[in-house]
Formats: sequence, C-alpha cells, structure tokens
Amino acid sequence: MNFITLRKGVCKSKENRFKKLLLSFRLNVLFLIVFLLFSVLILRLGFIQIVYGENYKRKVEEAENLTVSTAVPRGKIYDRYNRIIVDNKPLNAITYTRFKGNTVEERLKIAKQLATMIDVPYTTNVFSIPKNTKDMNEKNVVNLTERDIKDYWIILNPKKAKQKISKTDLQEVENGPITNKELYKRQLDRITVQELKSVTNSLEVLAIKRQMETGYAQTSQIIKSDMTNKEYAVVSENLAKLPGVDTTTYWERSYSNDGTLRTLLGNVSSANEGLPKDKIDYYLSRGYSRNDQVGTSYLEKHYEPQLRGKKAEEQYITNGNGKLVDTIQLSEGERGSDLVLTIDMELQKTIEDQITKQLLQKKQMNGTRFLDRAFVIMMNPRTGELLTMAGKKYTVDKETGIPKVEDFALGNLSTSYTMGSVVKGATVLAGLDSGAITPNTIFVDEPMKFAGTNPKKSYENMGPINYSTALKKSSNVFMFKTVMAMAGVDYKYNGNLPIKPNTFMELRSYYSQFGLGISTGIELDNESTGVQGGSDISGTALDLGIGQYDTYTPLQLVQYTSTIANGGYRLKPQIVKEVRKPTMDIEQIGGIEYSNEAKVLNRITMKQEYIEDVQSGFKRVTQENGGSGYAFFSSSSYNPAGKSGTAQAYAKDSSSGKIIKVNNSTFISYAPADNPEVAMAVVVPSAFVPSATNTITKELARSAMDAYFDLKKKGEQEVEVQEHGQQIINEN
Repeated sequence: MNFITLRKGVCKSKENRFKKLLLSFRLNVLFLIVFLLFSVLILRLGFIQIVYGENYKRKVEEAENLTVSTAVPRGKIYDRYNRIIVDNKPLNAITYTRFKGNTVEERLKIAKQLATMIDVPYTTNVFSIPKNTKDMNEKNVVNLTERDIKDYWIILNPKKAKQKISKTDLQEVENGPITNKELYKRQLDRITVQELKSVTNSLEVLAIKRQMETGYAQTSQIIKSDMTNKEYAVVSENLAKLPGVDTTTYWERSYSNDGTLRTLLGNVSSANEGLPKDKIDYYLSRGYSRNDQVGTSYLEKHYEPQLRGKKAEEQYITNGNGKLVDTIQLSEGERGSDLVLTIDMELQKTIEDQITKQLLQKKQMNGTRFLDRAFVIMMNPRTGELLTMAGKKYTVDKETGIPKVEDFALGNLSTSYTMGSVVKGATVLAGLDSGAITPNTIFVDEPMKFAGTNPKKSYENMGPINYSTALKKSSNVFMFKTVMAMAGVDYKYNGNLPIKPNTFMELRSYYSQFGLGISTGIELDNESTGVQGGSDISGTALDLGIGQYDTYTPLQLVQYTSTIANGGYRLKPQIVKEVRKPTMDIEQIGGIEYSNEAKVLNRITMKQEYIEDVQSGFKRVTQENGGSGYAFFSSSSYNPAGKSGTAQAYAKDSSSGKIIKVNNSTFISYAPADNPEVAMAVVVPSAFVPSATNTITKELARSAMDAYFDLKKKGEQEVEVQEHGQQIINEN
C-alpha cells in the first residue's frame, strides 16, 4: 500500500515538473515573440525616422507653414527723356485663400457674408438680368456661364437636384454603361430655365463664390480689385469673421498720353485671366502662380523678367485641419525694374496728331476712299534707336457712323506694302556693286516697249541721264535698264525680255543687305518680313527694281534709309534704351542696370564712293530745283536728303467686291545730310486712286522732320534739369 502510494507520488511529482517546464518554455517563446515584435517595431521606427524622416517633416511643415507670395508693382516705362509712359495705379482689393479642408458650404457662407459688404459686377447670357456694369472695368466683371448657374442651383436645391436622377440612371452607373461624370451631365441637362430663374436674386453671391474658387488651393485669388473706400473699410473690420479673406493693394497699369504708342507697349493679364494657357508650364517653372499678372504682348511680354519684380512673401500658419492660425510677414518684395525707351513721347504724340489731322483732311478729297492708315517712323542712324513709331488707322464707328482714328503703331513692323521708288537707291547700288553699271553710265530715259506688253516708262521722258539725276528725278527707265544690265539683256524695241530667275535672287540678295525683305532684328513679336511677288515673270524683275513687286514694312524701310544715311552699316533697331533699378522715390529714376548698345548687323558690300554718290542723289531730291521733294524741303534749315515713291497696289471695294487699283505713297529722308542724326520713313498705303493725287506723305515728312529738330532741344533741356537736380540731392 505504501509502495503504491509512493509510486503515485513520484509520478505526480514528475508531472508537476513537466508542467513547470512546459510553462517556462511557453513563457520563453512568448517573451521571444514579444522581443522580436518590439525589435521589428523599433527597426521600423528607426527606418522611418532615418530614411523618410525629412519627407514626413516636410509634409508636416507644408500642412502647418504655408508661404504665400503676393504681387508687387511692375516696373515703370519711361521715354528717352525720362517722361513716364506707363505707371501703376494702386487699387483697394480683396483676396481669398482657399486652404485645405475648406468645404463648399463654408465658402458659400463666406460669399453670402461678402455679398452684404461689397458689390461685385457680373453678367450672363443665360437670361436677361438687370445689372449695372457700365462703370466697371471690363476685366473685373464676372461672366457667369450656364454651367456656373446650374452648379449653383444644385448646391442650393439638393433635394430637387436628387430627383433629377432616376433609378435607371443609378443602375447604368452601377453596371458600367455611363460614368459619374456623365450622370452629372444628365442631371445638369434636366434643370430647366424656369428653375434657374429661382436663383437670380442671389447671383452676386455666386459671382463672389466663383471668384473664390477660381484660384488653386492655398493660392490667394482676387475677388474684387477696385473696391471703394467704404467697401474696403467694412471688409477690413470684419476679417476675423471671414476666414481666408484679406484686404490688400492691387496694381493696375495706367497709361499716359491718351493711348499713344499703346499697341506696341503691349498688354498685361488681369488676376482673373492669370497666366496664358499656352505658356502655363513655362511660367510655373519660373516661380509664377497661376493667377499672377504677366505681360502678354510686345514690350510688356518681351521684358517680363525685368518688369515683374520680386513678390512679397507671407507665411500662413495652419492647424492640422487646414484652418488659418497666424500670418507672418517674411519679405516686403520689390517692384520691377524700369524700362527707358528710345522713343521721344513728345515727338511721338506730335507726329500722331499730325497723322490724325492729315487722315481726316485727306479723307474729304476725291480718290481717297481706300485711304485708311499712315505711318511715320524715325531712327537714329548712328545707334539704331527708334525715336518714334507712329501709326494711325482711320475707321468709322458702326453704331454712330462717326469717323475716328485709332493707334496702329504696331503696323510699322507687322504690315507690309509695295514702297515704290524709295528703293531705287538700293537698285543703283546693286547695279554698281555687280558691275552692271559704272559711275559714268548714261541711259536714255524713253518709253520702253517689249513684245506683248504695254510701254514701260517714267512720268516724263528725261533723255540721257546718269544715276544721280535718275535718283533726283525718280527715273523708272534708268532702273529698268540697270536691272536688264544685271541680267545681261540688251534692250530691243518690241523685243523679248529673257530675264532668268537668278536675277530676282541677286536683286533680293542686294536688297536684304539694307534690311529689305528680311527681319530687321527688332526684339518684338509678330514682325513681318514682307512678301515676295508671286511669280518670276521676266517683266516683273523690272517692277522689282522700282519697288513695285515685293512688299516691305515701314520698319524695314527706315532701316534701309538709315543704312544709306550712315554710310553702309545696317543697325539693329532698338526700342529700349536702358533698364533702370527700381526706386521708392517717385520723383527720381534709379541707377542703370544695363544699356542696349548700338549693334551692327552687317556692312553693305558697296564701295564707300558709290554710297556717297547715292547720298548725293538723295540730297538733290530735296535741295535742287526739279527734285521730287524740293517743293516741300527747299525752305528747311536742317540740310535734308530724301527720296519719294509711288507704287501701284490693289484694294478690294467692300461694296462691289471689285479689285481696284490704288497707289501707295512713300517718302524717306534723313538729316543733316552731311552728318545724319535722324532717318525717317513715311508710308501711306492706298493714299489715292490713279486718277487722283495728294501730297499727304510729303506734308507728313516735312512736319515730322520739323518736329524732331524743334523738340530735340526741349527733351535735352529736360534731362539736363533732371540731372542737375539729382546732383544737388546727391551733394546734400
């Protein structure tokens, strides 16, 4: 019994030891698993901290510290004598910044509050709405589309909007035939005009809400940029109740001189327009925001990097929910650099007034029904600086029927015309350089008859003449025979004219040395290089030699004139003289950042003596009796040289649709002839029909040249006074 009991006790003891061992093993395994889990967790945390720590830190900072840039004034634009042409007009503005986490309901609430404080003009073509916008800048009027109003109706009428969707629609979305986007379109299409009219009383709220949502998240968007002082004060007092809303200053371009040179100064987009759609990536890569103002054409566009300035920066502190907590000013920014143009705005304005007067007067004469524009462009032949680029276009207001004359300075580089006899200087030099004629060549000016054509002649039979007299009296026949000599063709009465295409190529190559038919090198968009005649028929080579075949721009023509005036150097046209540093003193102009120096594009291949002979011929045009410009310039005191031109062209009669022959009228000039400081081209397309005539180009040429010499002294005196005043300030 005792043995059995002992035996049982031994077994029980072994069982207990086994259980203890098993428990210990299990605990060890559990501790090992826990240890391994903690090790994995620590390793993971370490990996995240070391490898991705900076990324997560950056994301947290982005969520809590947002840097927002605000616009600064663009650089000003001055004329060559430091007169302001383009300035900045400060406007009271209200902005909204949409932070992460903002809901549609929150934005709608803010829009409703703002609608009680400010007046935002809007328009829509969905239905007639009596809203007064006549006193508002067109850029600030919000255009509400049908889609905008339908989206708004859905927000205001969620239950009714839900009823626009059927069970069948939902099944089609679930089964795949249509997408949610297509479903929403069906919903919009089922909203009636009558239903839309129910929201007409709150469209101003929609206009404000639309402006708030136009910008991208965390980017300030201008809601209104021309607030009244009362509106500005009311909104400023209630900013604490309007999260994301702020009051600031918006800068709008202002132009002096009643739009003088306006088409060449270019345009700047509004905050509503933002970056041009076709260049968004280009500007974003250079630090712009999508709703930034940017130069969109001509000078404002080309000099955007200089004019834009350095934006002010603020840091918005937000919490984890994207709510604004605090604002910190990081930098005040700096307005853009200033441009100093080569243009004399007093001269520009004077000449534009002269063109306007001449167009209105000459339109009263017979044979001028196709006359609708005129150009006067001046260049310094020593530097290439453009002194004036005047252009005007005559139109009739369709509503009132009252004639008006608009700025068309842009036409100096964007439109081209046949220029007539003014190119004969280049033809003579081409003949001399090619060896086709010599300084001793004499041609008989008489009517020329070729087989199957009408006679080709000058306005009178001049008899035996040299090229100097041919330029003075504007002989067509001398130029015809020069071109034939270049082509190796002898004249025979009623004979053939076997001129080969290479003669056209040779002539155009010579003309291009002066800038005719090629880019002038000006740094502005949309420059035309002219149009070559449509076919190389033999007879048209003669027309090419007298400027009645290819077309050229007024800018090309003044570059050609300048090249002859300065002794054979084709200079790049400059319209910007200097870029100046910005200054806070509105009475002073900043220091020079850089200047545009004269740039020679090429030197023509003709001998200096040949160029001087052509210069002499041009001088005889204006200073010798019998010269084509003598009647208008003989009394001048500034020693001018010049050349007149008339070219046949064609215009379409708007009433009958017929093509009518017209004459383009041109005049080039430079002065003083012995040491030129100004070169000029006057171009008046369709000045008159062949049965009529007028002297508009010569009148414009004389008055413009007089204005240059009169106003030059005035401008220089103004600069002297400015520099003297600056010196006194610096000394004190």
